[in-house]
Amino acid sequence: QVQLVESGGGLVQAGDSLRLSCAASGRTFSSYGMGWFRQAPGKEREFAAAISWNGGNTYYAASVKGRFTISRDNAKNTVYLQMNSLKPDDTAVYYCAASSLPQSSGNAHNTRSYNYWGQGTRVTVSS
Repeated sequence: QVQLVESGGGLVQAGDSLRLSCAASGRTFSSYGMGWFRQAPGKEREFAAAISWNGGNTYYAASVKGRFTISRDNAKNTVYLQMNSLKPDDTAVYYCAASSLPQSSGNAHNTRSYNYWGQGTRVTVSS
């Protein structure tokens, strides 16, 4: 069982940066692949970024590549999403998720690959 708690969301202006954190409970955090997804009002949840259990592999949606960076600190049971050059289109509730499956480019983007989800943190980017 893994419990996930996101933090770091807020209201920012276009061009600003934010860093989201996701703190995980449980002693097996380092065995899970982690992902960040987002859901804008009226839209389906979409993939943003993912990272393998040891941080060796990262995956990004085309819409955030080059602006967002996912990282993890297994000693702190925490995964991060550094978001730079934010745009109004990045406005959404951001969720972190944990996957017990070996991650690959074929499954990291799929919500069904993830076993556990946090409650989300809201990011609003004004123009």
